[in-house]
Amino acid sequence: MDEKKKTITDFRIHERDTGSADVQIALLTQRINQLTDHLQKNHKDHSSRRGLLMMVGQRRRLLDYLHSTDTARYLAVTKRLNLRK
Repeated sequence: MDEKKKTITDFRIHERDTGSADVQIALLTQRINQLTDHLQKNHKDHSSRRGLLMMVGQRRRLLDYLHSTDTARYLAVTKRLNLRK
């Protein structure tokens, strides 16, 4: 839980921000990285693989939204998280 709180404080826009696109993208990226490690060890865990694909799709939609509304924030978030595109 500490990692989640740290991620929220690192990516929030204002003091009480917990759900902006930046924060959601950062949290999804953190969870995607954890699931990727899990699936490398447990390659037969297909239900987790489905969840991973859904999270990747959700993150992609949030990134597209951020790109269309505020390109500067999009570029900053993708650079901080080392995401391609």
